[in-house]
Amino acid sequence: MFVGPFDYTPGAMRNASRRSFAPVFEQPMSLGTRCQQLAMYVVFESPLQMLADSPSNYEREPETMEFLGPVPSVWDETRVIDGRLGDYVVVARRSGREWWVGAMTDATARELELGLDFLPEGAFRMTAFEDGPNAERWASDYRRSLRDVTRTSTLALRLAAGGGFAARITPAP
Repeated sequence: MFVGPFDYTPGAMRNASRRSFAPVFEQPMSLGTRCQQLAMYVVFESPLQMLADSPSNYEREPETMEFLGPVPSVWDETRVIDGRLGDYVVVARRSGREWWVGAMTDATARELELGLDFLPEGAFRMTAFEDGPNAERWASDYRRSLRDVTRTSTLALRLAAGGGFAARITPAP
C-alpha cells in the first residue's frame, strides 16, 4: 500500500508458523499467527473486506467473529503509530467514536510499546487479541482480553514471529 492499492484477502483460521507452514490444497493455511490475520483487517486498507476461509472454520471461532464482524471497511481517520518498512507496523484507525488498532511483524518476534494518546479524553473499553504464549509453535494460539483504557494508557505488545495484535476500543458505557 506504500506505492498503491493491492488485493489481499485476510482472515485465515488455519494459521502456521514458518516451521510448520506447507502448501496443502485440501486444507489451506496462512503463514503467520491468528492475531496477525486479525490485524490485517485494520492495517490493510480495503473498502471491500472478505473472509478467506471456509464458513465452517469461522463457526468454530465465535470470539474471532465477534471481533471481525463489526470491523469497518471505510475509516474516518488513520494514524500510523510506529513502523519500519518491511519489518513491522502499528496502525490506529477511527470510525465514528470507535478506534481500531492493528500491529503486525515480519518473521522476527518483537516487543513494542503502544501509547494510546491518539484517543480523545474520556474512558474507553478495549477488547484486544494478542499472540498467545505458544503462538510461535502453534500459530492459532491467542489471548483475548478486556480492559479499561484512557489516552494516558500504554500497552506492552509482544508479537510472536509472524505475529500480530488487534484491538477494538469503544467509549466506556
